[in-house]
Amino acid sequence: MTVPDLDLDARRRRARVRAWRRGLREMDLIMGGFFDAHGATLSADELGEFEALLDESDRDVFSWISGELPLPAERDGPVFRRIAAFHTHQAPLFD
Repeated sequence: MTVPDLDLDARRRRARVRAWRRGLREMDLIMGGFFDAHGATLSADELGEFEALLDESDRDVFSWISGELPLPAERDGPVFRRIAAFHTHQAPLFD
């Protein structure tokens, strides 16, 4: 295992904790559930996109996923689309 692998593993552990401790229980289930199902396979770039979503407010992310608010272009990426599909069951729940 190389040092970058250790950094990625540490980022994954941190992201998992943050995903399950959002503050809004619905977002814990959405983000934490997605991460438990797919976090181990996220690339470094995908993990960066996930971490950026974790930096957003619960209310905003929930509103984007539910379609209540339009998704800002800077957050419209493959990981967000996977989370939204996972939440709405438009894609397989597990790889």
